[in-house]
Amino acid sequence: MFRWEENTGFYLLLLIPVVILIYYLAIKNKTYRRGKFIDESLYKRLTNFNVNEWAAVLLLAAAIFFIGLAVANPQSGLHRERQKVEKSDIMIALDISNSMNARDISPSRLEKAKRLITEFIKSRQGDQIGLIFFAGEAYLQMPLTSDLAAAELFAKSANTNMAGTQGTVIAEAIQLAMQSVKEDHQRALIILSDGEDHDADAINMASKAADAGWSIFTVGVGTPEGGFIPVQDEGRETYKTDDEGNPIRTAINEDLLKSIASKATGDYYRLSDNERGIIRDMNTKLERIQKYAVDVKSYSAFESYYQYLLFPALMLVILGFFYDFKSKTV
Repeated sequence: MFRWEENTGFYLLLLIPVVILIYYLAIKNKTYRRGKFIDESLYKRLTNFNVNEWAAVLLLAAAIFFIGLAVANPQSGLHRERQKVEKSDIMIALDISNSMNARDISPSRLEKAKRLITEFIKSRQGDQIGLIFFAGEAYLQMPLTSDLAAAELFAKSANTNMAGTQGTVIAEAIQLAMQSVKEDHQRALIILSDGEDHDADAINMASKAADAGWSIFTVGVGTPEGGFIPVQDEGRETYKTDDEGNPIRTAINEDLLKSIASKATGDYYRLSDNERGIIRDMNTKLERIQKYAVDVKSYSAFESYYQYLLFPALMLVILGFFYDFKSKTV
């Protein structure tokens, strides 16, 4: 396999026409100035094509060409081989209902959950990650991908305004995860929610997922004491109220989240200030999920050839200075 390691080296090639143009204008200007002080016959001889001057500029242009290629560094793979890489498929379902704006944990439930997700994604190099957002309905935000940088970007973009309808349909999120991964191997689903589920089918769906080879881990976001749900009212922040005008306090439903995890051979965690501990323990538990192997074509090493381009570039520079000096002595 052949490749260029640094494509930025090719930008140096743009200097070649610039150098030639500058040199041409300099020669024309010098010849014009000389023509003012010598007789007409000698002036005509000076305005003829000057071999030494043009040889110098063309040699310099050629040197720039070889230097640009050297900076780009041509490389070739020594040999190609097939490697088996083991990976896991992990879906992450994030609750984006309005209750996730509560600030019983700082800076808010949703922001805390997003931070955990991005740090978790960073810890899963080599795996495939998919994202599901849910509130009153669930939708696939990003299918399984090995592009973890993109997964982080999508996770950071989550906000409660993306929810078409309000609610917390965990059962639908589980079902969507099952539909999104067709391969027949063990998979994992991580649900981050405050557990305010208005759908009683979540536990039954977790059992179905377990039968299909899924392990479900749940992360409770919030506190048992709960917090008020901030809303914007004509540019002023207030709190969501019930029909009688009283602020609604939303508390975490840990019993539901624990039941979902236990039904699907997973574990439950409460998200507070122990993000690293949760990620570390979750990664340990995920090791018990059977990975699957995929074939990857790779080149074991690359050999660089830039040095073979630098030598002719140096020779051309030396020759260029020689012809430039010679032209000045004529």
